[in-house]
Amino acid sequence: MTDIKPFHIDIPESSLDDLQQRLALTRLPEAETPDDWSQGVPLAYATDILSYWKNDYDWRRAENLLNSFPQFQTSLDGLDIHFLHIKSAEPNALPLIMTHGWPGSVVEFLKVIGPLTDPVSYGGEAKDAFHVVCPSLPGFGFSGKPDKPGWGIEKIAEQWAELMARLGYERYVAQGGDWGSIVTAAIAAQDAEHCIGIHLNMAIAAPDPDTMDSLTDSEQRALVGLQHYADWDSGYSKQQSTRPQTLGYGLVDSPIGQAMWIMEKFWAWTDCKGHPENALTRDEMLDNIMLYWLTASGASSARIYWESFNNPPSDIINLATGISVFPHDIFQTSERWARKRFSNLVYFNELKEGGHFAAFEQPDVFVNEVRTCFTSMRKDSGL
Repeated sequence: MTDIKPFHIDIPESSLDDLQQRLALTRLPEAETPDDWSQGVPLAYATDILSYWKNDYDWRRAENLLNSFPQFQTSLDGLDIHFLHIKSAEPNALPLIMTHGWPGSVVEFLKVIGPLTDPVSYGGEAKDAFHVVCPSLPGFGFSGKPDKPGWGIEKIAEQWAELMARLGYERYVAQGGDWGSIVTAAIAAQDAEHCIGIHLNMAIAAPDPDTMDSLTDSEQRALVGLQHYADWDSGYSKQQSTRPQTLGYGLVDSPIGQAMWIMEKFWAWTDCKGHPENALTRDEMLDNIMLYWLTASGASSARIYWESFNNPPSDIINLATGISVFPHDIFQTSERWARKRFSNLVYFNELKEGGHFAAFEQPDVFVNEVRTCFTSMRKDSGL
């Protein structure tokens, strides 16, 4: 089947009633022993979010916001894939596929779609316009859940290329962060015939052993960050890459469990200066969390780790590549480390603010990075 069908979100009221009942019956643990976030989300903040979610949060607002963007589903290798597809009115707009990661969703991109598709209305120039495609990863949000192994990074990249072809885009560019970065690099390795270039935030490029005697300040910080991740911040990935099914029983059954599993990462991975609401509003965070809760995708979204976390692609990428490094991202690379993997690195920039969820946290900066990165690629490809 190659049909592309319009998609409209309409969550039954019964699902929202069920959420209310579960929130009302939440059983919370005792408070953490230190007065900080070092053991996870503090009880006081979890209690505050629980109360807000139950009494003040409005899913219909979020639903209407999502439905204001054209959404579709199509079957790719037997799996229904949900995606946003916003076409620019500019005749020379460049097709762009943007891929989220975990614990994100298409919600991350909502603030940047307007400036990317209609730059003139946001202070930009018509030559910077994009047609934007934002798919939900398999097992995430309103995409289907794989019922057998095999939906790893290489297959997702292959199917994203098929999606762009199905939409009629013979030439396109790709962008991603987190798992989206890894999928995007795989697209570059697999579909260079049609993809003319990529932009990554959180590019995966290993530290170069030959540079260990001459590390720059940013490289030293990157190594410290890697060690911190390994020691204090990687427990979730071990669980999701080994026993996602076991984890899923808790996440799919308990809304506060699912919420705090994600909320902790909004604290740890954003440039939030100690509190997640310095980077994102609680409505924004809950909008994203609701795409996990309402679709019961706690287990299915974690399976991408089981498929690919311990054996991610490491191909040398020869396609034109741009990289934006945000200072509070999980993994950071330097320009010389990046050039070891990305042989045609045409754009590299280290930002002063921002974290892992770049488009979500710093939409204006993100838009500028994407525009600047792809400017030279447009010229070189004649698009």
